[in-house]
Amino acid sequence: MPHPRIAAFALAWLALAAGPSTAQVVQPSAAATAPLALPTIVTTPAPTQAAPPHVALPMPPDPGRTPGSVMFGSQIFSGRFASEAFSGFNPDYQIAVGDRLSVRLWGGFNLDATLAVDAQGNIFIPNVGPVHVAGVRNGELNGTVEARVKRTFRASVGVYATLEAAQPVKVYVTGFVRAPGLYAGLSSDSVLYYLDRAGGIDPARGSHLQVDVLRSGKPRARIDLYRFLLEGHIDTLQLRDGDSIVVAPRKHTVQVSGEVMNPYAFEFEQREIAASDLMALARPKPGATHLSIVRKIGADRRSEYHALARAAGVMIQDGDDVTFTSDKYPGTILVRLEGAHLGERSLVLPYGARLKDALQRLVPAPQANVAALQLYRKSVAQRQKDLLDTSLRGLETYALTARSATSEEAVLRQREGDAILKFVERARMAQPRGQVVLANAANAGETLLEDGDVISVPETSNVVLVGGEVMVPNALVFAEGEEILSYIRRAGGYTQGADEARVIIIRQDGTVVEALPSASTVLRAGDELMVLPKIETKNIEVTRGITQIIYQIAVAAKVVFGL
Repeated sequence: MPHPRIAAFALAWLALAAGPSTAQVVQPSAAATAPLALPTIVTTPAPTQAAPPHVALPMPPDPGRTPGSVMFGSQIFSGRFASEAFSGFNPDYQIAVGDRLSVRLWGGFNLDATLAVDAQGNIFIPNVGPVHVAGVRNGELNGTVEARVKRTFRASVGVYATLEAAQPVKVYVTGFVRAPGLYAGLSSDSVLYYLDRAGGIDPARGSHLQVDVLRSGKPRARIDLYRFLLEGHIDTLQLRDGDSIVVAPRKHTVQVSGEVMNPYAFEFEQREIAASDLMALARPKPGATHLSIVRKIGADRRSEYHALARAAGVMIQDGDDVTFTSDKYPGTILVRLEGAHLGERSLVLPYGARLKDALQRLVPAPQANVAALQLYRKSVAQRQKDLLDTSLRGLETYALTARSATSEEAVLRQREGDAILKFVERARMAQPRGQVVLANAANAGETLLEDGDVISVPETSNVVLVGGEVMVPNALVFAEGEEILSYIRRAGGYTQGADEARVIIIRQDGTVVEALPSASTVLRAGDELMVLPKIETKNIEVTRGITQIIYQIAVAAKVVFGL
């Protein structure tokens, strides 16, 4: 006869093999009843789903880089709330039908089970009976279950009960959202989760100040998303099946731009607001001094201009365009002196200072070549970058829109277009230096300086740099009277992709000279000799455009790109 404990174990194994369940009660056989034993609960873990792989979500639009108006609050809805269900502990959550509770008993009676709240609002605990939990606050759940268990087991039984998963619900999301509909989630999920599932609030028509939650057609709560954005506060709601989240139409708006931290369109409850309230949201930068208001009155436009120091009480109206500006001259500018200079490197000069004022404080090193003085300026670099981007956009447009008459020509166009797009991608990485060429200018000392200018004093050099389409780009010792072609030979000669018809010479002072390799152009110590690539395309305009861009980059960034 088998041992009673072995028989009990076999019964338990057969019960588990019959199919998965949350908890199984295994009674010992009749032959094993010397003393009466309490039932043992054998649990089978519920199947768990693997966590979905992390998906990189797109960043919301940057209002400082996005053309047109960007609504303040629209940055909330980029899929980040919809991708994460809320699983935190909310003590005020009320247990509802369908919720799953984890109940554990130990000591005189053992139980480890996940129990669902039935239609009566109860969970059933073996040897205890039904325990009514519907409507009980989450923070009081353990005490409620423990009190009921203690009525059966007065001692030697520990109790732990917690909410494992909230009730699955389906909630209507409607009003001014991008994709109204019925969305599934958990009753513990936030309103933001369901709004994000619906694509977020319609940025052109929806309100971020009034999001209503309705239950049976009656108001349950009103959410102000600006309060969430600015203060981090949002009401914790327990949603139920059939609840509706309704986004109201957008209220009054004001567009803000210029010298502010938050260049957005802002929504307000009232048709008029004080400028101080707008500034609290827009946050003017430290350098902002004035605000201008452009107001549309019918077909007319009216403009106002106010100093920020006296603008707190100015009233801003619905539809106004408000621009914050910095209309004061800086008292001083900061200029850097670099290169072969032995004095102080940072110069604080009065606004309106000229190059000659900075040169009065120049202490050149013995090896300095003051005649080749270089001036670099941020605004010039930005302008060079803008011109380059304009040329690249035109070239990119051609590559994407070129048409072909035959399939063979289409294949060739496709290959050519791919090569052009790769060239455009690399060319966009070029960073112009923004050099202001001072050579051959009798009045160079009168050049007005700007804040952030860099004055560089190059060292006297006895080498010539040879780069671009040569076999071995290198720095070669300068030889008086040596011709261009000789330097190219010393650098290994031309590559197969070189344009042997012309080269570019960039002097130390920034002067650019275009020459033929066979010409008798005089080279100087410190020059940079650049051999440009040969461009071969089926379209003359494209060839001209690429050649122009290569020239621009070579001069502005001292880099040679080929197709």
